[in-house]
Amino acid sequence: MKKSKYIDHTLLKAFATKAEILNLCAEANKYNFKSVCVNPCYVEYAHELLKGTDVKICTVIGFPLGANVSEVKAFETTKAIADGADEIDMVINVGMAKDHDYDALYDDIKAVVDAANGVLVKVIIETCYLTDEEKVEVCKIAVKAGADYVKTSTGFGTAGATVSDVKLMREAVGGNIGVKASGGIKTKKDFLDMIDAGASRVGCSAGVKIMEELENE
Repeated sequence: MKKSKYIDHTLLKAFATKAEILNLCAEANKYNFKSVCVNPCYVEYAHELLKGTDVKICTVIGFPLGANVSEVKAFETTKAIADGADEIDMVINVGMAKDHDYDALYDDIKAVVDAANGVLVKVIIETCYLTDEEKVEVCKIAVKAGADYVKTSTGFGTAGATVSDVKLMREAVGGNIGVKASGGIKTKKDFLDMIDAGASRVGCSAGVKIMEELENE
């Protein structure tokens, strides 16, 4: 697979403007990234900008805390898909994971998977708040709930992706489910380290810089 197709070109800051989304989409098309990842309010705009390209539209649900009730996450998912989202990155209820209330956590993830109705779902487990045992358990629940990917981080927590977490998550889900590394990936080395560790997708805002570094090898 082309290196560019590992990258979800990401802009999720609260103060992102339409001009910045326009630039993000232009960069994604130029470098042929897998997707742009934008907040739900920009899904329809990004969809229009990238119509006719093979760059997908990814958005975030329950972002960044994951503390919305499941019904709200499900509604967000349905609305995002209607607006043109091709991929859904949902944040788990981290408190449920810390309480080890895994039945409730399963139901929370399943509500989004069901609402997505076949659209690809990535489950953000926010690794910085979990023990290794909790990370493994949450990954297994995500698989059981029918998710397509597990993802390390929102980028808004206390830490982002690490090589050790990506390896752990890959071991937990096996070879048939995707693993997305996100948060703090800024250089070619970071990018390649995550792929070597088992990531099948990388979410970052430094995609252009990484591609330029790769092209200059």
